Amino acid sequence: MNISESHKKELLVAKSLLENPGLAVKITSFIGTPIEKGLALLPENWNKNIAKVTEKSLLKASDAAIFTMKDIPGEQSSNVWHKLGVAVSGGMGGFFGLAAIAVELPISTAIMLRSIADIARSEGELITTLETKMACLEVFALGGASDLDDSSESGYFAIRATLAKSVSEATEFMLKKGLTDEAAPILVKLITKIAEKFGVQVTQKAAAQAVPAIGAAGGAVINTLFIDHFQDMARGHFIVRKLERVYGHESVKIAYKSLAQKGNR
Repeated sequence: MNISESHKKELLVAKSLLENPGLAVKITSFIGTPIEKGLALLPENWNKNIAKVTEKSLLKASDAAIFTMKDIPGEQSSNVWHKLGVAVSGGMGGFFGLAAIAVELPISTAIMLRSIADIARSEGELITTLETKMACLEVFALGGASDLDDSSESGYFAIRATLAKSVSEATEFMLKKGLTDEAAPILVKLITKIAEKFGVQVTQKAAAQAVPAIGAAGGAVINTLFIDHFQDMARGHFIVRKLERVYGHESVKIAYKSLAQKGNR
């Protein structure tokens, strides 16, 4: 199926957002230090601990962030207000250092998930549907290109394919059973897969905050970059999903891969 020129332009915007290196590059530019140097400053058991923190943050956020929003597809998203909320929590985290991340990350993640849902709504999604809620969670796995990531799984459609079975199982089960204790293990399985990718971005954030003299102001800026990155991922993701509702998944995927990537937004 042929995609219109206006929709091709939208798809090109989506591709430039989803496939360009994002968070690590922005943070490195801000702190003036390569992320790798910050990684060397993280505690030895960091990877083990951050896996637990990211999973817990995603689970808490999925419980609360979306359910209080009204279903008004097409309403403009409030990106700035969500950035301010995350900046405040980041400032507190930067003031208290790495020790505060277990407290700060769940707050930041909940605000970011609400912002992601807001963007989904602005691109025509019905955010009260379980499918859209699962799509909002998927955004945390969309990290863009990264030297710290597995390049074989870093492409947008490759990540979606990796998550597809878990998303389908979680959606099908919860449609039948609802959000009950019985459904929890299915959701945890999906969250664990997403947390593996999200943890890479959290580690990049923490590495920057580990750099001496970052402090509260630096923590606020890093968190603003953090949410800005996932707002970009969300915008690209929900543009693609919007076009898939018109042309079908395979047609959009073929068109996406054939587009030359130019510029940014």
